[in-house]
Amino acid sequence: MSDLQEEGKNAINLPMSPASVEIHPEDTLLEENQERTVIDPTSRDDPRFKELVKVLIDWVNDVLVEERIIVKQLEEDLYDGQVLQKLLEKLADCKLNVAEVTQSEVGQKQKLQTVLQAAQELLRPRGRALQWTIDSIHGKNLVAILHLLVALATHFRAPIRLPEHVSVQVVVVRKREGLLHSSHVTEELTTTTEMMMGRFERDAFDTLFDHAPDKLSVVKKSLITFVNKHLNKLNLEVTELETQFADGVYLVLLMGLLEDYFVPLHNFYLTPDSFDQKVHNVSFAFELMLDGGLKKPKARPEDVVSLDLKSTLRVLYNLFTKYKHLE
Repeated sequence: MSDLQEEGKNAINLPMSPASVEIHPEDTLLEENQERTVIDPTSRDDPRFKELVKVLIDWVNDVLVEERIIVKQLEEDLYDGQVLQKLLEKLADCKLNVAEVTQSEVGQKQKLQTVLQAAQELLRPRGRALQWTIDSIHGKNLVAILHLLVALATHFRAPIRLPEHVSVQVVVVRKREGLLHSSHVTEELTTTTEMMMGRFERDAFDTLFDHAPDKLSVVKKSLITFVNKHLNKLNLEVTELETQFADGVYLVLLMGLLEDYFVPLHNFYLTPDSFDQKVHNVSFAFELMLDGGLKKPKARPEDVVSLDLKSTLRVLYNLFTKYKHLE
């Protein structure tokens, strides 16, 4: 056993390798051609990595609150498929044909196969390459588990904001011809919010922000003039697009004015005091836009609430395009 552990440490600490990575005994006990990944400690200590893990744990617990399931550590709580099953059933509003409790490794992997197959059928149409396997999830590979959760969160448009550009350095240990070999790779866990949400196509606002920021003030001024022409009827005035639409109230009222109807006050929060209430308001405004024949907004409600100017401009420009000639 001690020889195996020493062999594993030597494989990790090759010349020209980054700083030493702590290897646990189980990480060196590999079958031929089997591999295991170890996250570099510096990556584990990265604030954005920690934030990503915390955001995902909180999200899973929020989704499963009615199941009275509390996840504390992703590797230990998700590897056997039990929590993943409940999570996917809740997100997709479906029932998976699996045994409720499985203690054996074979039973756990059978459950994981069913759960991951169902996840794959949902996620593959979005063009993502799957970055997890039954063995990696069951082997408590945190990187694989994070890839899966990020994919589920983005696919189901989770009301969370994932930290952008999170990458980790991992050491991949593989056994070949009886010897352990290691390599260091960078795993990208998140990109930008827009790319993760599947909006790969660029539009005029991307170009505006990237190449013509001087014209941004002109666009903002035109949109402010447009919204105030209608909101002034309620003695309301907008001066800052970045902040005044973030709680959704003005968006809801604006839709009522543009479509010429009164929005019942019980349908939204007139003075929202939490992130969730603001998201509710913006989401409700989006529903009114769809009812009015507009396309589904490209932005996410959470992005508008989070003061993302580009998202707010996209929503307002969508309204401007349809209603600009309305008096």
